[in-house]
This record gives sequence, C-alpha cells and structure tokens, in this order.
Amino acid sequence: MKALLSRQPGGPETLELTEVDAPTPGKGELAVRVLACAINYPDVLIIEDKYQMRPPRPFAPGAEFAGEVVAVGEGVERWTAGDRLIAVTGFGGLAEQIVVDAQRAFRLPEGVDPVEGSALLMTYATTIHALKDRGELSQGQKLLVLGAAGGVGLAAVEIGKAMGARVVAAVSSEEKAEAARAAGADETLIYGRAPFAKDESKALSAAFKEAVGPSGADVIYDPVGGDYCEPALRSIAWEGRYLVVGFPAGIPKLPLNLTLLKSCDVRGVFWGGFVMRDPRRNAEHVEQLIRWWQDGTISPRIDRTYPLQEGGAAIRRLAERKAVGKVVVTLG
Repeated sequence: MKALLSRQPGGPETLELTEVDAPTPGKGELAVRVLACAINYPDVLIIEDKYQMRPPRPFAPGAEFAGEVVAVGEGVERWTAGDRLIAVTGFGGLAEQIVVDAQRAFRLPEGVDPVEGSALLMTYATTIHALKDRGELSQGQKLLVLGAAGGVGLAAVEIGKAMGARVVAAVSSEEKAEAARAAGADETLIYGRAPFAKDESKALSAAFKEAVGPSGADVIYDPVGGDYCEPALRSIAWEGRYLVVGFPAGIPKLPLNLTLLKSCDVRGVFWGGFVMRDPRRNAEHVEQLIRWWQDGTISPRIDRTYPLQEGGAAIRRLAERKAVGKVVVTLG
C-alpha cells in the first residue's frame, strides 16, 4: 500500500510517497481503508518535531480520517468488514490503510460524505468540549471567536449559534468574513496580520471592544494566540472565560493584572486529554455532533481536497493560513 511518510524533521516538502506493508489489526483493533484524511495544524507541527507527541520515524502524518473496515481484530464485536467509520489516531492517516483501536472509532452514518466526515472530529469535538465543558457557554451570551474562518473557528461559530450565543467572528480578510457569516456569525471583525506594534495592539483592542459591545464577551475562543491574545482579553466581560485552544501565531504572554481587573478565567482546552480521561462524555459530544450534522445545524466546510501524492501541498496550505475551512486528502 502507499503511505506519505516523514523520514526526517522538516516541512511538507520532506514527505515521501512510499510503498509499505499493509497493517494487521491486533486484539481490539480494526484495519481500515482510508477514504479521506483531514489536515489539522498539529500535522504542520508533528513533521517538524514541534508537537508534544513525537512518533518514531518513519511515520505518516494525518490525525483524523474517515474510512471503511477491511479486517477485524480479535475480540471486536460491533464492527464488521465494510462498515464505515471516523476516528482520530494522532498520526498515520496519510496512508491507504491504518489500524485503529475499535473503542476510538465512531460509526459514519449511511449516505453521508466521508470527506465531510473526516473533518468532523478534531475541530468540532474540540469545540463542543471547549464551549460546553470549559467555556460554560449559555443561551444569550456573547461569544468572540478568533481565527473564525479556520476549521475550529468555523466550528465555534456554528456550535456557538447552536447553543444560543451571539457570535462575533474575527478574521483576517473579507473572504473569510463571508465564510464566517455563512456559518451563522452575527457580526464580523477583520483584523490585520501580526506582529503588532504597541499602537496597533491598542487599536485592535479597541476594535474588539467595539465589536462585542460595552458588556464584553462572555466567552472568547482563541485558536490563534500570539499578538491577538492580549487585545482580545481586554474585551472580555466581568467573570468571562478565555479559552486557550492553539498557537499558530505564537505562544502569548499575558499581563495577569487583566484577569484580576475583569475577575475572569483563562482556561486551557486540551481535547486529547479530555478524551483519555472521560471517553463516555466525549462519545456523548460526538453523538450530538452527528445529530447536528445530519439535521444541518453544522456542516463542515471543505476548503480544498488533494490526492495522497499531494498531501504535502495540503499541509502547506494550512501552514500558510490560506485555508477557509478544512483541507482534506482523499484516498477513496
């Protein structure tokens, strides 16, 4: 079978399309033919050895995928060959076949697009955990979403609306603002490209405050980090919750006096850790996401698809922040 492998640390150009042996499922595992593999920011980092998980080389990046069961390991009962599923493994998805723990797989509903299915778990499951469990977002509250045209950003817009919030979407271009509005954002804000000088940071803070209104944002969803963080935090409401999701713009440093003045919380969102500690609640979240997906409440936006041999270009598109929605590599 073919796999796109990382043999040495580096950018997308270092990935090699190679023939490897097909995997065999062990006890409790499924061997799966990959139909589509969605690209996420950890894929940018993991091939450069900049992610918290460093799998032994050679390995295929690609953390989430949709596929079809081709073989069932010992002790697996509820899956049979031909069943379709979605799953997150951390890496290995940019290959024609992969082995996955059967307990970490979710059934793909009949008749749905596996390309969209491949883009459901990491972004939407991260976001429903963030907004429900960490952000405690409730009906009528105000949600500010940074990077609102990326995969997790659009998920936050859609789930925020599903939870009854008023959503302000912050993006870097009018094209991305249109995507956020199409996803349901009540208001959009276009910001510049970091790094920011002191006066630019103050201007961005003022723009955030104007966008969310005098009472501030009850929840701020930040998958961006960098120089956007402090200006956004200055727009938070009294006892608001600032959700730390990711750092493609860099890891920020916050003046903690701001948290005192607003009596607000800065809360980390580590979906992978949550899945390991509370798989039952995560499964409940995924069931809710699938119901929303089937009734049209949420709809993964696919920016572009690439064949396996162009998987490096897919990762590069995400790294360069050109994607509006999710980038997906198709293998079916």
